[in-house]
Amino acid sequence: MASMRDIKRRKSSIQGTQQITKAMKLVSTVKLQRARVNAERSREYFNCMYDTVSSILKRVGHVEHKYLTSGDSAKKAVIVITGNRGLAGGYNSNVEKLVTRHPEWKREDLVVYTIGSKGRDTFLRNGYEVRECNNDIVESPAYHDAMKISQELLKSYAEGEIGEIHLAYTAFKNTVSHVPTLLKLLPVEVSGEADRGESGATAIMNFEPEDVEALDMIIPKYVTSLIYGALMEAVASENGARMQAMDNATSNAEEIISDLTLKYNRARQGSITQELTEIIAGAEAIG
Repeated sequence: MASMRDIKRRKSSIQGTQQITKAMKLVSTVKLQRARVNAERSREYFNCMYDTVSSILKRVGHVEHKYLTSGDSAKKAVIVITGNRGLAGGYNSNVEKLVTRHPEWKREDLVVYTIGSKGRDTFLRNGYEVRECNNDIVESPAYHDAMKISQELLKSYAEGEIGEIHLAYTAFKNTVSHVPTLLKLLPVEVSGEADRGESGATAIMNFEPEDVEALDMIIPKYVTSLIYGALMEAVASENGARMQAMDNATSNAEEIISDLTLKYNRARQGSITQELTEIIAGAEAIG
């Protein structure tokens, strides 16, 4: 059985850790409130852009365009958004598993663009081809950051270096619900039937300028908006996951402290009983 000194030392250590987890929970809570507001604001633009582009592409019919067909390259570019820090439960690992455990992807066919040092370290350790983006982006995302990433990827796509572009991030549902999500950016895929009028004829989409020129302008904005929306969702999800993890850690520390307090009291009572027994035995021996 551990001595009273050992129990007291461990209890003191756990109490110190509990103070840290409490502080981290409070910091994450404050950051979450701000990040959630930003994510909700960006979500409106995200959804509007997605619906608009989907509606346009449903009506264009058969249009030969570089962004609507897969490239000749077998390489797939995957943007992976993780955090720069741990202590957030399974937040980082859940996103990484979307890529590393994808049943149809081979490691040699992937080019991973990492946003967040945790993802970078994991993919480098597992032998993936990694092209690191600015890890500071996840601390305070801006639309300009998403635009730079989008331009680099679209250039590689247009030049035939990559044939597909995917995005792996954590979607923010609410404070306790965060969903790892894998989204295909290019080539653009549109599901569903084209909008039809009462006569059943497909509505025609007229472009000014030409359809190819219009898509050249629209789709890059579409890709940028998806990346920006994912960044905002990821920041909110990370802070929510860390707040939840630190809350659980604080509760676990409280349970351990209660258990150690009970053990300490038992050890103390045992020590007192032993001392009394020795005193009584000594008194009887003298008498």
